[in-house]
Amino acid sequence: MFIDLKTDIRQALLNNAALFSLLGGPHIYPLVSPDASLKTYITFQEITNFDRDYGSNRALSSEIHFHFDIWTPYNTGPIAAEVNRTMEEQGFIRTSAQDGYDTTSETYRKILRYKTIKLGG
Repeated sequence: MFIDLKTDIRQALLNNAALFSLLGGPHIYPLVSPDASLKTYITFQEITNFDRDYGSNRALSSEIHFHFDIWTPYNTGPIAAEVNRTMEEQGFIRTSAQDGYDTTSETYRKILRYKTIKLGG
């Protein structure tokens, strides 16, 4: 069984009006931003997706982990709070949160990780 949530997660984040406003538009991208001129944006990726809970020789559920990077020259807190709210609404739990700073671009970076278990269909 393979459950792919990347499109659903991106859409849920884009549907968050407060997050959309904080980002100044639909600036949520898988892996990398296509626009190097953006100052505030989110990148995300699925970091693991594996079968769990077997029955009758097949997986009954999948455990899925996502990683988010928030990039901004400003305070990451409001954006992180909206990402967190959206991910919890999607049935995820936060497993990690870290702060960082890139001295080259003078950009703050907030790293968030989440996991969920989804039952197969």
